[in-house]
Amino acid sequence: MSQKILAHVEASSLKPEVAKFNIGDTVDVHTRILEGDKERIQIFNGLVIARSGTGSREMFTVRRIVAGEGVERKFPLHSPKIAKIEVKRSGVVRRAKLYYLRDRVGKATRLREKRDEIATEGAAKKPARKKAATKA
Repeated sequence: MSQKILAHVEASSLKPEVAKFNIGDTVDVHTRILEGDKERIQIFNGLVIARSGTGSREMFTVRRIVAGEGVERKFPLHSPKIAKIEVKRSGVVRRAKLYYLRDRVGKATRLREKRDEIATEGAAKKPARKKAATKA
């Protein structure tokens, strides 16, 4: 009974549209920042290394390298301070959490890029090349 009540109360604080992204994606997180009476948007660009929680408590962690130092930031997914999340690049991963990237430096932190389904379908539709007849 109490779970149903909590779910109903929690539903009011959820965003109607949330960007679809996964672990391993490179994203731009547009956050609203208040400076005095002015509001501006600041972009935090990085790799999503973790997602946790469910419902209004869902969080995701974004990591990027700034001046040779790793910077991680956790964002609540349904926060009103997040204006939007743009997916720049999708990576191929085989883990739910990419904490092992913390120990890596430089090119070792790169992930393979996920190919678009449209591009792979187009490649499958191409007819096979015929071999040239060899003269004997």
